[in-house]
Amino acid sequence: MIVAIHQPNYAPWLGYFHKIAQSEAFVFLDDAQYSRGSYTNRVRIGRSGNAVWLTQPIKREFGGAISETKFSDDDWPGKHLDALKGAYRGALAFREAWPVVQTIWQQVPRESLAAANRYIVEALAASMGLRPQFLNASTLPTDGATGDERLARIMRAVTPDGGIYLSGEGGSGYQSPDTFSNAGYELRYAGYQHPEYSQGNEPFVAGLSVLDALFNVGTDATRRLIGAR
Repeated sequence: MIVAIHQPNYAPWLGYFHKIAQSEAFVFLDDAQYSRGSYTNRVRIGRSGNAVWLTQPIKREFGGAISETKFSDDDWPGKHLDALKGAYRGALAFREAWPVVQTIWQQVPRESLAAANRYIVEALAASMGLRPQFLNASTLPTDGATGDERLARIMRAVTPDGGIYLSGEGGSGYQSPDTFSNAGYELRYAGYQHPEYSQGNEPFVAGLSVLDALFNVGTDATRRLIGAR
């Protein structure tokens, strides 16, 4: 079994969904500490050829888990829909993508940042035909372990008979292959190379939300961009 583990980011980039597309199980680190300035509650979208931030408003209570982080404005989904419509109404695949995105954002839960982002990620994944097993790390037994050891214990809880931990390239700077091999798992890096696609403007802007691809080139092309099997 291939398992990926990541914080529940907000409408994340193509590389995040590439890991989902390659995985049979995807674990949200919902009990990780919220980090200010991260992609947990913000993402960049395209507007008039520029990259602009779309940020979920949260209560400034730093130090808590993402699952404990609350919103300071429960009307944010409607405001973000207005921003998305203004940014992408002229995009080639807007008519295809808009009903899906509108329904997801109208139904997003507001009880916590983790709950909202898990819902959005799962719903967007499903709209592209991606349906791995989704789990929250907070529901898995890790016995207070931290770092790589905690990731290895998450793997043990998900697939006790061995498997592959699929990590993003960023993990190569601090993760130890020995920790996983000693626990009976292979550490593999996704190695995602960001593709270019038509954004309606030049030059191409990489690293935007998956929504940018969905609005500009549609669902089928986005599936190909993330390497869906």
